[in-house]
Amino acid sequence: MSDDSSSTKIAAALRQWIATAPPGAQLPSTRSLVAQHGASPVTVQKALRGLAAQGIVESRPGVGTFVRAVRVARPNDYGWQTAALGSPNHRLPHLPAALQPVPNDVIALHSGYPDRELVPERLVRAAFTRVARTDALVARPPTAGLPELQSWFAAELASVTPSGFTPAAPSDVVIIPGSQSGLLTAFRALVGTGRPLLVESPTYWGAILAAAQTGVEVVPVPSGPDGPDPGALARAFEQTGARAFYAQPNFASPTGAQWTPELAEQVMDTVRRHGAFLIEDDSAHDFGMTADPHPVAARDDGGHVVYIRSLSKSVSLAVRVAGLIARGPARNRILADSQAESMYVSGVLQAVALDVVTQPAWRTHLRRLRQQLKTRRDLLVASLREHAPDARLEAIPRGGLNLWARLPDTVDLGRIVRECRSAGVVVGAGDEWFPAEPAGNFLRLSYAGPHPGAFPDVARVLGETIARE
Repeated sequence: MSDDSSSTKIAAALRQWIATAPPGAQLPSTRSLVAQHGASPVTVQKALRGLAAQGIVESRPGVGTFVRAVRVARPNDYGWQTAALGSPNHRLPHLPAALQPVPNDVIALHSGYPDRELVPERLVRAAFTRVARTDALVARPPTAGLPELQSWFAAELASVTPSGFTPAAPSDVVIIPGSQSGLLTAFRALVGTGRPLLVESPTYWGAILAAAQTGVEVVPVPSGPDGPDPGALARAFEQTGARAFYAQPNFASPTGAQWTPELAEQVMDTVRRHGAFLIEDDSAHDFGMTADPHPVAARDDGGHVVYIRSLSKSVSLAVRVAGLIARGPARNRILADSQAESMYVSGVLQAVALDVVTQPAWRTHLRRLRQQLKTRRDLLVASLREHAPDARLEAIPRGGLNLWARLPDTVDLGRIVRECRSAGVVVGAGDEWFPAEPAGNFLRLSYAGPHPGAFPDVARVLGETIARE
């Protein structure tokens, strides 16, 4: 019998004994339990630690282990905090559906995080093993990041920079703990509380959350399957005096849109004309399927584009590392804000990320990932067309992790979400992706989660739910 099953069996036996024992009663000694169950001392101690973690027993070093006294539940009064905290300066949105946990027995299409089979697990495990033998385990990294990782991010962008443009330098890179931290830093350093920030509508919910947290004033710019309306963007700059525009030019979440070179140039003309910044979020860079990403930052050497590229989703959800590339005084302000917020990013995580992306197998993984995502996307698209034709797809994304489906205007979106969940299918309501009122009834459906083989059943549930309206 394994140690885990033995410790579980011992813990179960002790629970039965504790159920009839008075509070404060001393448990049999480790030696007695070893003899009674024929287990090793390590296995017995593991069982006791598990019971202690659950608050069932308490250990007193040098004395023994005792049944913990049952505490009588009583209501807590936190009313005093209302007066102490006062009114919030800004109201944060509710926890997005993408972050809400769900039971294991449901099919989840609401999350924007990739399934375990889509990440290079063997590369990550090997990287942690190697890094654990280095000084990264105990050393403090430079504030702006490990020089080798700064160089990698700069080289990645330089590899797609056309001739005639000065490529980004390693010194332009600031390593940050994930793209969400980068958005907070960029919004604080480049926009500021109470000042306008232009954003696509719909847009990434994390940007809406970061804007609320930093107190910037969000100004929506209509955007669709091809990207933002350039005319509306120009008018928004003129009417608001904004000095920054947040966007995802490659495989935008939630629409999956990828800007054409012509649209990118139109946007940059407008940004330059107004002396403004484009905050480019390239978090889906590694998730192209039938198209490669084309960062707008590669065609800017005037410091107008602040570029954020995360490795968290493509390397591992446990490795929250991203690179932020900015030039000139903007970079200095961003670094100062990042220092104040997090001091530095874990050297271990930086070293692991660098180890993974510099392995020859990393490129092999990305090629395999393209095919995996495409197969999943095509299966979900075909399933929706067959079983839920009223969930209309305005475009098939060429990259990213999700579909953006529009439902009939006559349906009750809340009812759809609730009834699907009751049937064991979790979908994300599109309302969360609009910085203002939604432009219709939308669902964001991820094809990157677990159980892709259930997509036909999921589509059937959705189609039947819509039909009951």
